[in-house]
Amino acid sequence: MDMLMARHKMFAYNADGKRIGEDHPNARLTDEQIDRIRDLHEDHDLKYSQLAEMYGVSKSMIAGVCQYRRRAQTPFGWKRLEVDE
Repeated sequence: MDMLMARHKMFAYNADGKRIGEDHPNARLTDEQIDRIRDLHEDHDLKYSQLAEMYGVSKSMIAGVCQYRRRAQTPFGWKRLEVDE
């Protein structure tokens, strides 16, 4: 009989204690991808539609990321949670 092994993972959270960034359960992109999207738009003038196609997300999501309305929180702290493998 196989037993699930528990391990621990660190999660970023905001001042309200909620997960943020790639640690949020609904996150579709990693923090690294978010940084790359912003770099491509700001430094290389890629359009929202180009970025949306590249990353497989909506143009409005890309606009929110590039305008710092989405995924712009700084972690208040970190929590260590047990996750099943």
